[in-house]
Amino acid sequence: MTLKQWLFIAVISKLEQPAPTISEVAKVTGNPRQNVKKMASLLEKQGFVALKKDERDARIVRIHLTPKCIAYFQNRSGKEEAFMSSLFDTFDHKLTDGLYEGIIKLADNVHRMENAMDEKERG
Repeated sequence: MTLKQWLFIAVISKLEQPAPTISEVAKVTGNPRQNVKKMASLLEKQGFVALKKDERDARIVRIHLTPKCIAYFQNRSGKEEAFMSSLFDTFDHKLTDGLYEGIIKLADNVHRMENAMDEKERG
């Protein structure tokens, strides 16, 4: 599993509803809907998510975490906690906050650049 896939699943698991829509995940991550759909389709092929039409509105596709996905993360939780602890071992609160703010700015720049490229390609 790649870091990008890991982050994608982390976002889905942290959303308030158990099976968010593709559009909801796109909004939270700041990614275009088609990129979210592509990532979800790849993870579906690997058995980590299931894409299912909404029960009330067939136009809406929801992303469900599968039992395989839940088991995968449960089995890795200790390893991931140790990794994260080691990774941020020398970080104090100020440094962690600065890193967070920097990543948010980078994500905003990437999003802006992707939108500009999309407009150029359409143009």
